Amino acid sequence: MADYLLIVPIFLAIAVGWMLGRRDRNRQPLTAQANLSRDYFNGLDYLLSERTDEAIESFIKVLEINSDTIPAHLALAKLFRRKGDVDQAIKLHQNLLARPDLNRKDFLRIQMALARDYTAVGLLDRAENLLLEINRQNPPRETRANALRLLIKLYEKEGEWGDALDTGNILSADERADIKHELAHYSCEIAEGFISRKKYKKAQQALKQALQYDPASVRASLLQGRVALLNEQWKTAIKYFRMVAEQDQAFVSETVEPLRECYQSLGREAEFREYLEQMALAAPSTTVMLALSELVRQERGVYAAGFFVTEELKKRPSIKGFNRLIDMHIEYGSTSAKESLVILRGLTGQLEQTKPVYRCNSCGFNSRSLQWHCPSCRNWGTTKPIQGIEGE
Repeated sequence: MADYLLIVPIFLAIAVGWMLGRRDRNRQPLTAQANLSRDYFNGLDYLLSERTDEAIESFIKVLEINSDTIPAHLALAKLFRRKGDVDQAIKLHQNLLARPDLNRKDFLRIQMALARDYTAVGLLDRAENLLLEINRQNPPRETRANALRLLIKLYEKEGEWGDALDTGNILSADERADIKHELAHYSCEIAEGFISRKKYKKAQQALKQALQYDPASVRASLLQGRVALLNEQWKTAIKYFRMVAEQDQAFVSETVEPLRECYQSLGREAEFREYLEQMALAAPSTTVMLALSELVRQERGVYAAGFFVTEELKKRPSIKGFNRLIDMHIEYGSTSAKESLVILRGLTGQLEQTKPVYRCNSCGFNSRSLQWHCPSCRNWGTTKPIQGIEGE
């Protein structure tokens, strides 16, 4: 049905071209006129019968006779690409580029379409060369920006983060406003490479650039905190980890354990407790609640901690919180009850281990590890910790 709806505007474009072509009928042989009419009406018949493939073939024959329908050619090629027949789309675009009567605007449009074809079938080198050629032709601003954006996505596919950033920087601030989120992630990818090689200064430079692209980049703040923590720069790490709550409260749970390490290293546990209490009100999560319960346990014992968790679970139930409560009852409870609780804990523990921890808010893809680039919908930064009874 989608193909049928797409081919309707193609039919209209061909109809206009066919009508315009009638002006030259007196200069065409009668056989050519007959073939034009027959192919056109055959295509119309196929279209009305929802025989999309046959309709396309008939309309292509019409277009080969009538050279005034470049938009219809491009629409047909787009339809081929959407149907998965990219080779046919490439053939159409290459035939169009061979025409001697193309104006500059149409020539650039066809080159852009052909670059998309090459990208779709994985001919990335050809696509890259074609997009670079388009930009060497000093195209109009909009065409140039579209070509550069397509080139950026191509470099993303190849994992060429530096080339993607260099290309993004060619765009003006206004032109890259809608991709600054992606550019920040490219910088983070570069930073993670430096961190893995213990080149922390270069990692910090890349992360500083990421925050310039996108000041709300949670990933950049988490990585800045990680780099500072690895270098035992506790105060700097605290600054970046606490920034996360201002950027996106859904990620506060990711900061609890590293912040615990930082505050303990500084001997400032009271400040850590104050932070947790603030987050329990501003961004409640099971991770924050359990961190507070551990502090209660250290101060007043396991019974008080269990009572605290019980009260919190009444307000915000979760599997993870329930499992921790069972652990406390096993530790504090009578010997006769422990055996049953251990069996129960084994069952609920398996349940927790089988549940995903993160979910993409764009496509719903679930995982147990944080994927900044969703492997399903390929969007950046749409995956977050799951909230509710099965998550935070």
